[in-house]
Amino acid sequence: MITDMESNEIEEGESVNNNGNDFQVFNRKRDEDVFKLLVGFSVTLVSLFFIAVILLWVFITMNGEVFGFSPPQSLTTWEEEYKEMTGVNEIQGLDGTGISLCIVDSGIDTTHPDLKNINLKGWNDVINSASEPYDDDGHGTAMAGIIVADGGLNGLAKNVDLYVAKAINSDGSGTDDGIAEAVDWCVSQDSDIISLSLGGAQGFGGGIFTTDSLEVAVEDAIDVGVIVVAAAGNDGENDDGDVSSPGSVENVICVGGVTRLGNVWSGSSEGDNNGRLLPLPPILPRDDPDKKPEIIAPALEVPVLMTNSESWWGWSSGTSASTAWVSGGLALFLQEYPEFQRTNDSDSTKIEELKVLLSENSQMKDGQSQHDDRFGYGIFKIDNLINSENSNSTNISNIVKKEGEKTQKNIFQVFQVERRMAASVPPDNSINAIE
Repeated sequence: MITDMESNEIEEGESVNNNGNDFQVFNRKRDEDVFKLLVGFSVTLVSLFFIAVILLWVFITMNGEVFGFSPPQSLTTWEEEYKEMTGVNEIQGLDGTGISLCIVDSGIDTTHPDLKNINLKGWNDVINSASEPYDDDGHGTAMAGIIVADGGLNGLAKNVDLYVAKAINSDGSGTDDGIAEAVDWCVSQDSDIISLSLGGAQGFGGGIFTTDSLEVAVEDAIDVGVIVVAAAGNDGENDDGDVSSPGSVENVICVGGVTRLGNVWSGSSEGDNNGRLLPLPPILPRDDPDKKPEIIAPALEVPVLMTNSESWWGWSSGTSASTAWVSGGLALFLQEYPEFQRTNDSDSTKIEELKVLLSENSQMKDGQSQHDDRFGYGIFKIDNLINSENSNSTNISNIVKKEGEKTQKNIFQVFQVERRMAASVPPDNSINAIE
């Protein structure tokens, strides 16, 4: 037997003989220490890994814009400012559910992270007849995002039944006939609202009769109860005398632009509401509530979704954005008041009533008491519109002017012009205000 004292005298690794048997002596205590060290080191590595993951998540969440995972804070701030201005933040429980909204534009990029939850119910490519949605210009995606974005930016009416017709090509232009075909398709899809963030020269006739296939299509849509929203145009700094077509059509809701400070955007087109014979085309005088533009809405540095760009988010300035903003807001109104939605028996009556409501419930500027050729009837205020005491159509119908006799349509097909987008999406982002 090896006594305790003997064992203390034996060094590590030494061989000993005990009762004729050889034994190799090892330090058991040191082996245990090494094992504990390895376990502790492993636990430390795992802990550090989880801490790093948590810190990275926090960093990306707070600074995602650095990596392009979220829009710059300036864009989300501008978005909130415009929502505050137009009363969107005052509306609770409305998201456009049950409302069919059709966008005629350059298409839609459904791969955008903010568009993964959209209810895209229909797609029609007038340009290339492609069966799957795409956007080779970017303008359509930007306008759609104002209405249905859900993520970095947040649209006004995320849950509308969305229909998209591509009638604008990669150069940002389209023909009257092509856009008219797209409008007709929107009508065939039982759309409640058609959003036209585009504009061009008016057809020859100026309200007396129309010679423009797009204007004809728009009038036909209105006759069956479809609300048509269109851009006033962006020639305010070099004005050609009136708003763009088809915003110039009587019962179209024509939208001009406002800045975050509540001023008319400098590029927003001015309406000619007194009438003229020259220069052509002639324009008849317009009466309330059809003076142009009817309302103004966000137009300067409006946060939008980007595609074919270095970032998913940017901004756009123009009455194109104003148009999409109003289209999304009106979807909320139709959800709250289903009696204004399109039915099989609908005609233009409800649209005329809605235009009276808009003229009475938009926010005029200080000192304004009637329509202004640039400020319209005021800034679009969806909260005022929804909360209006006159929302009951029975009260409104007494003050709506009666619809005149149908105008003769499409007399001179030769007066067809190429129509360009009212505003294009900037090719890059900006986080610097220019106001």
